[in-house]
Amino acid sequence: MNTKQFVIYRKLKNQKLFDDMAKLLTEENMDQAAETAYSCAHRLLELAVAYGLEGNLWHCFLALCLADNENAYSTSCEIVGEAEGSLNMLVKRDFALIKELFDCDISCLDQICGSDSQLWKELKNYKAANGSSRMFNKRIRDRLVELAVSLEHAETVEEFHRMITDFYKEFGVGKFGLNKAFRVIEKKEKVEIEPIVNIEHIYLNDLVGYELQKKKLIDNTQAFVDGKAANNVLLYGDAGTGKSSSVKAVLNEYYDKGLRIIEVYKHQFQCLSDIIEQIKDRNYKFIIYMDDLSFEETELEYKYLKAIIEGGLGKKPANVLIYATSNRRHLVRESFKDKRTLDDDVHINDTVQEKLSLVARFGVTIYYGAPNKKEFQNIVKVLADKYKVIMPEEELLLEANKWELSHGGLSGRTASQFITYLLGNADGN
Repeated sequence: MNTKQFVIYRKLKNQKLFDDMAKLLTEENMDQAAETAYSCAHRLLELAVAYGLEGNLWHCFLALCLADNENAYSTSCEIVGEAEGSLNMLVKRDFALIKELFDCDISCLDQICGSDSQLWKELKNYKAANGSSRMFNKRIRDRLVELAVSLEHAETVEEFHRMITDFYKEFGVGKFGLNKAFRVIEKKEKVEIEPIVNIEHIYLNDLVGYELQKKKLIDNTQAFVDGKAANNVLLYGDAGTGKSSSVKAVLNEYYDKGLRIIEVYKHQFQCLSDIIEQIKDRNYKFIIYMDDLSFEETELEYKYLKAIIEGGLGKKPANVLIYATSNRRHLVRESFKDKRTLDDDVHINDTVQEKLSLVARFGVTIYYGAPNKKEFQNIVKVLADKYKVIMPEEELLLEANKWELSHGGLSGRTASQFITYLLGNADGN
């Protein structure tokens, strides 16, 4: 098979392995191909360990190629379903070629490796050590393995086509389809968005209290994923009150509806235009997340942020919002110098207004205040019940009160740390 015949599915991340396997499985008179066969087996094993693959590794590899290949067809199908028109017709030939490869029996390669070889028979029924993946979360890893098994049983090209398209609609494609959260990496003059594989699995129901705050955040996020008008959000208030956890929770709640999050640090704000350029035409909804946001007087990065949020010539894409958390209500530090009537700056009010204008560009601001004593104790009781801490309530609250006095005061974070302490010392008690 000539793999250059593909119209849509080109430039795979593991192109050489794909080409070598296709040649091994479809060419005849491969008398000197043993070295290539062993090399392919080694690379398939490396991928299996990295991605947690199991079963028929050739089928898993092809499923991974299909799930990870961002092209005109796959990006058109992500989240919204099957593409229409000529694109849908053109891709059918590609699927026919891929299905032809899928139908090949890799155990026949043992003949190339030698009469006593059982290598490819074992790779056809590979058993993973623990099923864990360094590249994807468990849900995605399991879905990829399921996709490989489903495609194996597809009887027609049309059924094969439908299964792949359904996958793109459910999960998307490439790094944005197969991951929830991302970070920004600057490599020389290039800005890359890289996946964060392991993120905290926290949901809104796990956050005790702050019902009004959560509702406000949910309403805005729901409107965003539904394609309606939505605002940038600033969550501000006391430390340890659940601001960052709330943002992580909405990501987990709305991930299956196409929501993704990109974490950007203050020193990377000059890259915001490049980041938006990379995500503006995708079918996902992106939150650009800025944690613990604040600026000192000498830091001017806030001006990049102001221009991106509102005020630059370019229009911010409809699929991008900014969510920020901060312990400050006013993100740029003010000083008494700003308020003196005579100073180096003649128009002192202009200086103050420039610093305050950043907050004004967040359409939704949500305040998270420290809990009072009763609210703190309720958080402790709920967490103790959730994690099955066995202790009389009176003793539990007494110990919690002692803990908060020496560990940062009343906050949800302090309550969580107290419960963690109890769990870690349960055997010792």
